[in-house]
Amino acid sequence: MSTFIYFGTPYVAKDTLQVLVEKGFTPKLVVTSPDAPSGRGLVLTPSDTKTWALEHNLPVRTPEKLDASAITELRALGADYAVVVAYGKILPQALIDIFPKGVLNVHYSLLPRYRGASPVESALLNGDIVTGVSVQRMVYKLDAGDVVAAREIAILPTDTTRELRARLIQEGAELLADTLPHYLAGDMTPVPQDETQATHCGKIGKKDGELDLAADGEKNWNTYRAYAESPGTYFFARRGDKRIRVKIVTASFESNTFTPVRIIPEGKKEMNYTDFVRSL
Repeated sequence: MSTFIYFGTPYVAKDTLQVLVEKGFTPKLVVTSPDAPSGRGLVLTPSDTKTWALEHNLPVRTPEKLDASAITELRALGADYAVVVAYGKILPQALIDIFPKGVLNVHYSLLPRYRGASPVESALLNGDIVTGVSVQRMVYKLDAGDVVAAREIAILPTDTTRELRARLIQEGAELLADTLPHYLAGDMTPVPQDETQATHCGKIGKKDGELDLAADGEKNWNTYRAYAESPGTYFFARRGDKRIRVKIVTASFESNTFTPVRIIPEGKKEMNYTDFVRSL
């Protein structure tokens, strides 16, 4: 049976690893990012993937860099292929080359659309009604590898990143598990991506979540949906001479009108938006 190494870090990768193990695909090694400061106390905290792997008695490595020393260590394991899900580092060509059956990556869009760091957010931000998951054979170019398998997924009008990402993670993991036996047997021919159709999406910052409530309602709704999980959306309001930052917890969209429902004004507890407006 072919053996593999799993690369992944956040809960997206942890959830995918769990599905793979449940379906009989257990890695020889889990490679994840080093423990990182977290919370107000900046306590060194293991990644979600590391925590899950150790709980299930899987060996784990957390290299700071994928340098020659790390590559030599990984090569010594003699794994046939690798799986990468939200690892957080770019795999150098020298590392990709140690796997005779390649490196497979799960990406949460229908490639070549939305190559990059924020495909789920981008689909919602643009008001798409369909997205999907792709399993690609990784190359040393961002999300540009040949597509081994893909699956479409409908985007519901009420979806935010919380709901859509959860479905994509599950579908991506199941697609990967369904695909692996055929891919490893040589029964599948990866399809090159059409470079002329490629689009890209970058990292998201806190500033991206700022809304102007006087702007187009549909645009605000799609931004709220896209950034509901992270970094969140907010707006500024004035109380006298003071400018207040207000976080949006939940919102509604009816008759092309975007309306915050539950909010957290700066320095205050969560409250109804209507009560907040009356207090201004």
